Amino acid sequence: MQLPRRQFLSLAAGAGVLAPVSRLARAQAYPSHPITMIVPVPAGGQMDSIARIIAEHARISLRQTIVIENVTGASGTIGVGRVARAAADGYTLCYGAWATHVVNGAVYTLQYDLLSDFEPIALTSITPWLIAAKSVLPASDLQGLIAWLKANPDQASAGTSGVGGPGHIGGVLLQKLSGTRFGFVPYRGMTPAMQDLVSGQIDLMIADPASAIPQFRAGRIKVFALTASSRSASAPDIPTVDEAGLPGFYLAPWHGMWAPKATPKSIIATLNAAVVEALADDTVRRRLAELGSSIPPRGQQTPEALVAFHKAEIEKWWPIVKAANIKAE
Repeated sequence: MQLPRRQFLSLAAGAGVLAPVSRLARAQAYPSHPITMIVPVPAGGQMDSIARIIAEHARISLRQTIVIENVTGASGTIGVGRVARAAADGYTLCYGAWATHVVNGAVYTLQYDLLSDFEPIALTSITPWLIAAKSVLPASDLQGLIAWLKANPDQASAGTSGVGGPGHIGGVLLQKLSGTRFGFVPYRGMTPAMQDLVSGQIDLMIADPASAIPQFRAGRIKVFALTASSRSASAPDIPTVDEAGLPGFYLAPWHGMWAPKATPKSIIATLNAAVVEALADDTVRRRLAELGSSIPPRGQQTPEALVAFHKAEIEKWWPIVKAANIKAE
């Protein structure tokens, strides 16, 4: 049966309007299925813990589950690279850090650009780390640790989460500022490194609070100082490096969230709103504080603020890392 010409044209025009409307409806429906957030470190450490806390709350406003996928290896470059190659549809995100999104650019020849291949969502946390040692090490404070290291040059071993990780960079700075020498043992994350510190297989670590404080409270390791200028509310009994005798040794890795390049701004705005809401929640704030992390002020939680902060951190740390001649192994 043939349609009258007028009716045919009317239906054709309607179809032409329907296509863009359908596309708009699909965009407005985001997210319509679960989101995967890649965390490029092993499960159990501080970074993974904070990512899960934020994801758990963000799903409430997004009305979708955020599935955490731990993709480890090469100091996080494997997981971050997977996000860089993912579809820009808002369903694959990266929970990254100072190590993965700043230091790795100075240590590795990356297959992605840390600034131009990602869309920033939000800065989520800032965390000073700790100087820790095995429980049987013969030192009771930071000055004692430094004296022991000087008395045993090149004999001690320090665990790290990999080349260029916070523990590695921190260890290099510790050697420089204290005039000591010791070796590094790279692990696939902070959790296995902490396990070996507890068992005494390694001597010391620059460790994240989530890994170190529970073991410290249980008496399984020693903690000598916090790498910050003021004490932590979650561990007020631990002195700062200034108080402990190594002034200026500050190391406060941070976390943020990114999507692949060209992810629509409307999707970025939706994700940012969910993260900001999570960071404002009292329970989330308490749990992050228990992990030794502080939440950036509201004005620093925007995508634009993360861009500026990220660039400034690269400009600050790349010269330091390169001067230390830290190379991927």
